[in-house]
Amino acid sequence: MTQLLKTSAGVRFARQSDAAFKGLADYPWEPNYIEFEGLRLHYIDAGPRDGPVALLMHGMPTWSYLNRHIIGGLVAAGYRCIAADHIGFGRSDKPTDDGWYSIARHTAAHRQLIDELDLRDITLFCQDWGGPIGLAQAAETPDRFARLVVMNTWLHHEGYLYEPALLRWNQQWKADGLFGQNVPDRLSLGWFMLLATQRLDRGLFFGMVQSGEKPPLSAADEAVRRAYDAPFEGLGYPGHAGPRRFPLSLPFDNPAGGNADTQARHFETLLGWTKPIHFIWGGADDVFTEAWGRAWAGHYPQATFDLLPDAGHFLQDTHGAR
Repeated sequence: MTQLLKTSAGVRFARQSDAAFKGLADYPWEPNYIEFEGLRLHYIDAGPRDGPVALLMHGMPTWSYLNRHIIGGLVAAGYRCIAADHIGFGRSDKPTDDGWYSIARHTAAHRQLIDELDLRDITLFCQDWGGPIGLAQAAETPDRFARLVVMNTWLHHEGYLYEPALLRWNQQWKADGLFGQNVPDRLSLGWFMLLATQRLDRGLFFGMVQSGEKPPLSAADEAVRRAYDAPFEGLGYPGHAGPRRFPLSLPFDNPAGGNADTQARHFETLLGWTKPIHFIWGGADDVFTEAWGRAWAGHYPQATFDLLPDAGHFLQDTHGAR
């Protein structure tokens, strides 16, 4: 059963039961943990220990399950795959105080993971909030990184144009917004992910939010819904503080919580990156558009840019095998 605990510093947090993660489709890996500020941070460690390292980062509202298809392919190719769950997500502990969360803290947690495991020769795979958090590691400890793979993300900097879809996303998580009012009582994150990965029709989704009645799902879609809901099942509003804080940490709305100045510094630092860098982009994403991805890649003469025209924001889930 879920445990409600407190760190020695007095931080209250929820710890999801191991039973919630039993039998998830395409997710066979055993858990591993480090401790960060008295909290457990979970990570997958799969593949040969002497192989080149693939560090796979997730964003909002996902967890390491998002990268399941990529992990399988990379392990088969000889990579050691490390895929952590941010604090507040997946199998990691979940502080129930919204004020605990900041992008600087998430960045520090991943820095500790890299240091404790002494990861080197790293290929970073980052998307969504995994971009600012993961690219911070490459900007600040470049000797540990051999290669960057950038997917549908950004780094805040002067002149960056936030798309209307991202402005709406931020507003929807305010207390009076669609998700702020309905998650988790009427809308679980698993159902949101079915919509975001084109498994659920928008009309059915919004009808469900209004009526509370859940449409029937295929067995495959139900397995995906269950996996994305597993970390938060039964945790209620306090246990969703981690997902809630990411959209409310966007730098245009919350510069301090979003680490805006540091993100801008990292963007400038990484303009000098001379090692391999690959952009793999979902072309159907209205948050981080193809035009932005190509403009970013254009700063690097050594960059490659691979477009998946029909992939949306969560391309690891929908196009991971490819």
